[in-house]
Amino acid sequence: MKTNVLILLLSCYFIQQAMAQKDVFHGQASLVSSYSPKNELPIFFGARYIPELRINNGIDSIKSIDLVASANISSTVLFADLNSAESNLNINPYRIWIRYSSSQFELRLGLQKIDFGSAAILRPLQWFNQIDPRDPLQLTNGVYGIMGRYTFLNNANIRLWGLYGNEKARGFDVVPTNKAIPEFGGRIQNPVPKGELAFSYHHRSANSMTLSQVNTLNNIPENRFALDGKWDLGVGIWFESVYVHRNKDLGNLTNQTLFNLGIDYTLPLGTGLNAVLEHMQINFDEEDLALNNALHVTAASLTYPLSFFDNLTTVMYYDWRTNNTSFFLNYSHQFKRLTGYLMGYYNPESIQQGVQQNEFVNQFKGPGLRLMLVYNH
Repeated sequence: MKTNVLILLLSCYFIQQAMAQKDVFHGQASLVSSYSPKNELPIFFGARYIPELRINNGIDSIKSIDLVASANISSTVLFADLNSAESNLNINPYRIWIRYSSSQFELRLGLQKIDFGSAAILRPLQWFNQIDPRDPLQLTNGVYGIMGRYTFLNNANIRLWGLYGNEKARGFDVVPTNKAIPEFGGRIQNPVPKGELAFSYHHRSANSMTLSQVNTLNNIPENRFALDGKWDLGVGIWFESVYVHRNKDLGNLTNQTLFNLGIDYTLPLGTGLNAVLEHMQINFDEEDLALNNALHVTAASLTYPLSFFDNLTTVMYYDWRTNNTSFFLNYSHQFKRLTGYLMGYYNPESIQQGVQQNEFVNQFKGPGLRLMLVYNH
């Protein structure tokens, strides 16, 4: 009863705040179509709308309470002709959180995006999202939980979080999460000469019931440890290293190590050509910290602003074990109220190991062409 009363009072409070403020409703609408001739259903059409309510209540000059609530409404259709269409309609929460913040402290509760790390393309520390660098909109599912962050005067910061009710695979997860058991962890980030260094930890219970090739268990204690750093030495240099240990026998999936090394530099060509290069090694083994069964993936990205309104971006992945290459080229133009994207791509027939898969972005096999229009309000 007390909880229901509290929810009712909070709802009334934020409704009152929304009526008192202007510009609280925002949104993003997008239309996308693609043609991929190597697929059984080569023609794709999709529409998405993400309406958002954003309320800010300033307590004083440095303290505030914010509320964000948004939904993901999407519809897609795949077909080769009028007799072979597959359609889908989804309505899901996208972000629902409330935040208290001051000059050095933040506490956020609800369905939120948690993101950190040093890498740009291949991201071992993408523990709580599935952002695809090939997606111009950078869409990703959130996680349900609470996160607190405190920033010290020297720009060092510490984060602590607790999660509950999340089961979808995220980043490089090979085993889903048991949503009925809470997760928790933290991160300490500290400035160092010319850069920053951070240590992260996370504990969850994994669920292998959907995997037929390993022991099917629904409560597998899992601990993750990570060290990452980034420096500006004229060129940007960074690394991310992650060790994952599962406390039950899952064969080669019992232990997982990931190491990423990256570099970026803006070449003085025209308006400036930004180049990013990363290499990642992934190991799976029954033994702790073993470096057998290694997978190697190299990724590169080039970004070139053609003008104030036009931009050209490429992303490439290369899998050293299979010799598979994927390539993505994106030209974008900013109109007065719309942003248009023309994308060309090539993906191998099999999914590349070490490349994040994002359910928001349909990555079809073979060559293809994609068009997208986006309107933000």
